[in-house]
This record gives sequence, structure tokens and C-alpha cells, in this order.
Amino acid sequence: QVQLVESGGGLVQPGGSLRLSCAASGSIFSIYAMGWYRQAPGKQRDLVAGITSGGSTNYADSVKGRFTISRDNAKNTVYLQMNGLKPDDTAVYYCYADLMGVEGLMDYWGKGTLVTVSS
Repeated sequence: QVQLVESGGGLVQPGGSLRLSCAASGSIFSIYAMGWYRQAPGKQRDLVAGITSGGSTNYADSVKGRFTISRDNAKNTVYLQMNGLKPDDTAVYYCYADLMGVEGLMDYWGKGTLVTVSS
């Protein structure tokens, strides 16, 4: 069974930084896209950033220039470096992975990690 486990969330002051990590484990043959979504209270879940197995990235306009996504294919891990955090970045951040496992090609999600930006 495939699991995605996020870490690195917490409370940070405006202008501060956090680094999120998400490790995929289990019966995995190959991971294609990985990335992060976020969901603020009362709002829909939106894409923050994504990265392909080849390293191509895409970002939401609201985080361009502040957030950086990267991945370590050997460790099946994706990272999100978040700098210049703003109160509007407060949300639960969810990791996802499009991967080939024993059940075929599927999307998997982590349980989320809370990021709170507040003074």
C-alpha cells in the first residue's frame, strides 16, 4: 500500500520561512508528477506547485518568486521551500503523487500538514 507522509508545517511569523517535505513509500514502480495543494478554511483546495519526474515545475501565481518546489527521485520525496510567508498562505498543505504502483496508475494524497502564518 502506498503512503504519502508530509512534515514541516507549523506556526511562523509573516516574512518567515518553512520547508515542507513529503515522502512516498510502499509498492511503487515509478512516480511521475508530485506536488502540493493547499486548502484554507472555507475555501477550495488549490494547486500550489507541481514538479514532473524530469524536473519541470509549475506554480500558482500567488506563490511565484516565494516558493520553490524540488524533489529527490532516489528518496521518492518532494519538498516545498516557502519564503516570504504571508497570512494568506495559512492553510492545510497536501502532498500528491501520480504514480504507478501494484494497483496501476493512480493519484495518491497525504493527510496534510497545517501551516499558520501569524504574528
